[in-house]
Amino acid sequence: MRSIRKLYQFFVDIPIEAGSTLNDRFEVLRVLGTGSYGIVYLCKDLKTLENKVIKQLRPSKRKKRREIELFENEIKVMRSLNHPRVPAVYETFTGNGNYFYVMSFIEGDNLEDLIFEKKKTFKEKESLLILAELLEIVKELHFNSIYHRDLRIPNIIMKKNHPYLIDFGLSKRVLNNELNQQKIQELKQQDYYDLGEILLYLLYTTYSSEKKKALPWKEELSLEKETVFLLKRLLGTKETYSNSREILVDLRAALKAGQQDIN
Repeated sequence: MRSIRKLYQFFVDIPIEAGSTLNDRFEVLRVLGTGSYGIVYLCKDLKTLENKVIKQLRPSKRKKRREIELFENEIKVMRSLNHPRVPAVYETFTGNGNYFYVMSFIEGDNLEDLIFEKKKTFKEKESLLILAELLEIVKELHFNSIYHRDLRIPNIIMKKNHPYLIDFGLSKRVLNNELNQQKIQELKQQDYYDLGEILLYLLYTTYSSEKKKALPWKEELSLEKETVFLLKRLLGTKETYSNSREILVDLRAALKAGQQDIN
């Protein structure tokens, strides 16, 4: 069944060609990426001459109301935010049965590409500072009862050494008393765990092993004990964090151990 679905998507989810015009205004320049639910294009706004990003719901998903609702939820979540490190949504439109929304273009490098293609390395202090900036974004999301649920290196754009968060396709906004405190805490924990995974990715960029046998990260990486403690709590091998303030306390301690602090 899965192979049939994949085959169907292969023939149906054909990206729009470069040079095409969407909504009589946006010229498609190239495909930026594809995900489980969407195809993302870099476009030129023929009215303002600015570059914009347009996300299209995959054509294979557009006939299912549930998939359309998820796409609409992503738009609502992003519109509810006003954060400089999150893309701004400008408008939505439909065409030939397809669903689109337009957002700001963040000119930078995808963190996954930086690590695996450009082989960029991040030292411990630099990794912690990136985590601090990501934590600030996540703190704002949680304050607005929004939980990203997909914090991964492909969903982070680095612009002038600062992280920007993209792709809210799996995000959830909790309204009123929709969930009890235990469920809300679980959503928080998922984002905190993902932050720990991102930090590990960054820290491993400087790691070079000549050993054939893989060891636990605590043995492979040479880190300040404060950083180890922070990671253990983020990843849940020690008492988990209940809020971002607790994370910030340990993050500051880790940075202080490396003779650097944050505001």
